[in-house]
Amino acid sequence: MGLYHLLYQSQARAPFDTPALTALLHQARAFNRTHHLSGLLLHTPDGRFLQILEGEEAVVRALYYDHIVPDPRHHRCRVLGAGACARRNFADWNMGFRIATAEELHALLGAATPYAQVLFAPLPRVRPELTQLLLDFVANQAPESGSYL
Repeated sequence: MGLYHLLYQSQARAPFDTPALTALLHQARAFNRTHHLSGLLLHTPDGRFLQILEGEEAVVRALYYDHIVPDPRHHRCRVLGAGACARRNFADWNMGFRIATAEELHALLGAATPYAQVLFAPLPRVRPELTQLLLDFVANQAPESGSYL
């Protein structure tokens, strides 16, 4: 199987404070390192998550459907895009992380879902423009701002 990426959003059931986010990231990074996954996780103060995962299709799909979706810490999981990709865009990160404002996430989500989705339609692709927006968003955040763990 080839390289695959999946982008989803979800809503935390309870607030994630710094220790909870740190624990989540340590767990995700260890798993991703072992399974050769890369990606980026954004979190907002109101508890929303936006995550993109990259790796072998079977591994990404198993992680999302078997572990992420049933995780009781969040709900309203929704795949925004998925499919084959030519290269890793977040290859340097087992799991990059940034805190985003609700407005920033809203702008990214607007770029993620520009077309009306029809029930049972194939999943949309993760558009290169959105991937670039995510990369730009992370690059424009100063590490000393405390916006990542």
